[in-house]
Amino acid sequence: MRTQPMVWSVRRELWETRSIYVAPAIVAAIVVFAFLVSSFAGRHPSQSELSRPYDFAAILLMATTFLVSILYCIEALHGERRDRSILFWKSLPVSDWTTVLSKLAVPMVVLPVVSWGATVATQLIMLVLRGTAAPWASVAGTWPMLLYHLLTVHSLYYAPIFAWLLLVSAWARRMPFVWAFLPLAAIGIVERVAFGTSHFGHMLGRRISGDMDEAKGPLLGHFMPMDFLSKPGLWIGLLVAAAFIAAAVQLRRSRGPI
Repeated sequence: MRTQPMVWSVRRELWETRSIYVAPAIVAAIVVFAFLVSSFAGRHPSQSELSRPYDFAAILLMATTFLVSILYCIEALHGERRDRSILFWKSLPVSDWTTVLSKLAVPMVVLPVVSWGATVATQLIMLVLRGTAAPWASVAGTWPMLLYHLLTVHSLYYAPIFAWLLLVSAWARRMPFVWAFLPLAAIGIVERVAFGTSHFGHMLGRRISGDMDEAKGPLLGHFMPMDFLSKPGLWIGLLVAAAFIAAAVQLRRSRGPI
């Protein structure tokens, strides 16, 4: 009988990190409550404004997912060293590669799926509350594109960001959040002072924003998966992410509790 250490490692993250699903649930509840208040207030949007609350809900939940992903990655490997639980987890027959990759799977696979499910559920509730005047067809038509966006931009395009944060989480003895962003700021400042350019800052900005020229995601209203997969920026980012993850694995293997 196979033990499936990767599956159980991901389940461990779900058990230990409730913010993965609690944060989207709270944001979804706030959006629905605000929608209810707007409906009881008697506000009747024009035909062109009917889809705006649903788009706002999707954008807010995606932003929440990205924020939860950042906070999770920064804490993922640092937390087990701080509370010394790393001693217990290392005593189990689970490799460092499996542990680190299971933590990477949370922002790249689990959170996008949770975000999509929360968005669909929230928009469904809003559509039911709106009644017959709800734009059912236009809202439901965005769900496949939203899933595409989450599985491309949030999963693949953000991979080097998540991998870098996991590397810092495995390395830093304290204040991992500061160490995650201080080197990046320093590189940008040095480039600006020494060369008078801002290429590094622009590159980071494009990466964080999802760079729609690279991603060709649903925010543009259409699917272009082959165009997205053919972009060199995607593959360079994945190679950088692989290097960061390999370094994070080595650090977890060699470092003990703080």
